[in-house]
Amino acid sequence: MTREHIPVEWKYDLNPETNPYFMERLGVNAVLNAGAIELDGKFYLVARIEGNDRKSFFGVAESETGIDGFHFWDEPILLPDTCPEETNVYDMRLTKHEDGYIYGVFCSESKDMSVSDLSAAVAAAGIVRTKDLKTWERLDNLKTLRSPQQRNVVLHPEFINGKYAFYTRPMDDFIDTGSGGGIGFGLCEDIEHAVIDEEILTSKRRYHTITEAKNGAGAVPIKTEKGWIHIAHGVRNTAAGLRYVIYAFATDLNHPEKVIAEPSGLLIGPMGEERVGDVSNVVFTNGAIARENGEVYIYYASSDTRMHVATTTIDKLIDYVFQTPSDPLRSVDCVKQRIALIRKNKEFLNQ
Repeated sequence: MTREHIPVEWKYDLNPETNPYFMERLGVNAVLNAGAIELDGKFYLVARIEGNDRKSFFGVAESETGIDGFHFWDEPILLPDTCPEETNVYDMRLTKHEDGYIYGVFCSESKDMSVSDLSAAVAAAGIVRTKDLKTWERLDNLKTLRSPQQRNVVLHPEFINGKYAFYTRPMDDFIDTGSGGGIGFGLCEDIEHAVIDEEILTSKRRYHTITEAKNGAGAVPIKTEKGWIHIAHGVRNTAAGLRYVIYAFATDLNHPEKVIAEPSGLLIGPMGEERVGDVSNVVFTNGAIARENGEVYIYYASSDTRMHVATTTIDKLIDYVFQTPSDPLRSVDCVKQRIALIRKNKEFLNQ
């Protein structure tokens, strides 16, 4: 799905009297980073749509198959305007919660008024809820008492000890995670005025890995018989800039803050034309659909420009997450790990 999927009436004044040269009035630069949900057998993406003016907004796209044929509803989502300081919104994660609501958690960006830098911003986690993707109720932004900024926040689909649970990304400022050590986990009593005190680290940032620079929760965790499977993003620095990839890990069913499996390396990385776009060398996900028949659709954007879908199954994800060895963190140990695999294969082939 790309900006070419945007309805023409969203961009052009179709009246020849007021637009005699059929010029584009409100252009769209990109369609990216979509939350995803299946309702009554249909597939819905709440996509981030970035206008030519840099302002992002959300639009619902619907498909019968979940793979192709996506088309946008008549109008984009007009969120309740309850945060006058808010300048931009993007990257909504959709959670079908056991309390009966569908929650959308997104980045709420505003100008950092404490410094003179014109590009300085503050990131918070905005929260809305709905039951039909049409009427949205805006709740208070999430407050995390021990970390000043938040992005890439995901609401867990079940209550934990009777409380709402969030996966967070503690940050020191808008871009750099600073002292933030990875993906956090915290509980709150009241979703309408969500406040988290303690954030426990789950998947940690580690030196010389795909999560060295930063990492963040992606799609809503998928419940399996062996644990919650998380599809997240990891970032490292390169000579050409930041490289974003998608990786997976699993947490305990009863203690979703406890990592029980974390395969080495990446699940999806930018390849070919995916490496080219507004922000090159990036793949990013904030939406996946796990179906009752075991199929899984992972929706991801490449280079902050366009949307893709990768298909797999619950069984394949379980095999990948729990059977792929973890990163031994040192080159010499990685070689030993690989040699062990080679020798195992030789033994099998020589049977």
